Amino acid sequence: MNEIAKNEALFLPFMQIPTGHHHVADALMYDLEKNITCDKVDILSYSYGKAEGLVSSAYLKWIEVLPGAYDWLYCFLASKQLPKRNRQFIYEALFNYFFKKLVKEYDPTIMFFTHCLPSNIASILKQKRKLNAVTVNVYTDYFVNRVWGVEGIDYHLVPSLDVKKFLLQSGVKEDRIFLTGIPVHPAFRSGPVQSEVKNQLNVLVTGGSLGVGAIDKLLPDKTDNSAINYYVLCGKNQALYRQLRSKNSANITPIPYVKSKEKMNILYDQADAVITKPGGVTVSECLIKQKPIFVSDALPGQEKINLDRLMQMGLIIPIDLQADSVEEQIINFFADEAMRKRYDERLHEYHCNLDKRPIQEIMGKIMNIKQH
Repeated sequence: MNEIAKNEALFLPFMQIPTGHHHVADALMYDLEKNITCDKVDILSYSYGKAEGLVSSAYLKWIEVLPGAYDWLYCFLASKQLPKRNRQFIYEALFNYFFKKLVKEYDPTIMFFTHCLPSNIASILKQKRKLNAVTVNVYTDYFVNRVWGVEGIDYHLVPSLDVKKFLLQSGVKEDRIFLTGIPVHPAFRSGPVQSEVKNQLNVLVTGGSLGVGAIDKLLPDKTDNSAINYYVLCGKNQALYRQLRSKNSANITPIPYVKSKEKMNILYDQADAVITKPGGVTVSECLIKQKPIFVSDALPGQEKINLDRLMQMGLIIPIDLQADSVEEQIINFFADEAMRKRYDERLHEYHCNLDKRPIQEIMGKIMNIKQH
């Protein structure tokens, strides 16, 4: 990647919460930083300092206490996939000055946006010819909300064929779109490992890392005769970890925060299936590992829309908490050859559409195109 003259890539997520915006930025930085200098800046913290903590806390509390209101507002303000982009004047007023200041300070050659808000600001500046850096949108959900900047953005790393089609309809040229899937850390790209034949299924359960969700509903009350071993990723949710440990169940293993991507990859390899929320990054990791994905609760806003898109693509198996036990639904899936075959076909179709080139090669192509 000698094409990048100033050796500077700037990644712009939003807020400090360890969401997909940060995980995707970190994954790309891991790929690129051997060849270029990479920096990551949360535009909210950069602009308003300690106020970011208050905003993040209020955001999580809002989702927890008033999920319906958050879902309605998100759908009203952001979720409609409209080819025509509208100016977001409030965001511009709040962040335009700080965005320009940030660009002047770092003087990046290429900028990656893993959140829609800085992408929106960059889009306006590019159209006004006030931003020289190459700009790249990296979508972390399976849809494009209306805050994302599209016009003026140079390149797009997209999660699915549907998103690619939407951008084409919005006027983006095909050679500016790369169907990479939602980028994941290289540790997860080893592909699926053939599971050995065993009497019990191993199921990985995620979703406790932010302390939001109801994992208890997913686990059986009595596990003495369970046909499934559950490995529950508790993240930094110490209360959930202690609660599950106190049950002293032979079939439920709580796992505290896993920092190592390599250790996380081993957990994926050992699992026959994953129960998760429809967040973009975890789903993308499961898709790369080709693990059946069972989904129950979706947080309001992005996750509900992701749930809808993933169901349309046939890439997730919805769990009905009002019907049979969760365990029975999982066992029935593995016992139903026709259902398994349909799922495998949709998974194969998804992988066939992906750009198989390493991200470094795609970035090299981007810079080459820009020079010419």
